[in-house]
Amino acid sequence: MSKASFIEPGEPSANSVDIQRWVCLYRRIFNLQEEEIETMMAILQTDASYAFVVLRLGLALTFFAHGAQHVFGWFGGRGPSDIIGNWNKKRGIPVPLCILALFIELGGALAMLSGFLVRPAALGLAVFMALAMKEAHWKNGFFLNQGPGKGAGIEFCLALFTMSVAVLVGGAGPLSIDNLLSR
Repeated sequence: MSKASFIEPGEPSANSVDIQRWVCLYRRIFNLQEEEIETMMAILQTDASYAFVVLRLGLALTFFAHGAQHVFGWFGGRGPSDIIGNWNKKRGIPVPLCILALFIELGGALAMLSGFLVRPAALGLAVFMALAMKEAHWKNGFFLNQGPGKGAGIEFCLALFTMSVAVLVGGAGPLSIDNLLSR
């Protein structure tokens, strides 16, 4: 028999005691009200499926590599000045939004890797990919590789978008900081 089966009706279970401890800790550290704690717990709550861990790590790897090209000029990337200038001049995106996009791209990768604040990061990545599809890839059609001299279509961006939305809906998965904090 489990330990919980020996608890009398009306007594708190081990799980509810842990939750009460986290709630007290959140309140002390952040001076939070009950509604704010409920919102934070909803953001951190996650599905128990390991599929979300796989999705999360795939997003982390992809966005880290691509973000490092943009932010640091690694892996043959052009670096932030060139990227921001390109997005601003070619697409008309204001410089502050370009900087925010770079932060979302690299910060989202780190959130996916650590499993911390995954839902807000997934929202940012989904919006980033939706804008990438609209601004840069839609006019090139669907397929990624369309032949020499033709731009990339939405195929890869759509895959990253749907992965981000799946993680936004399901959460970080069991191997995550979010899961530990939401228990």
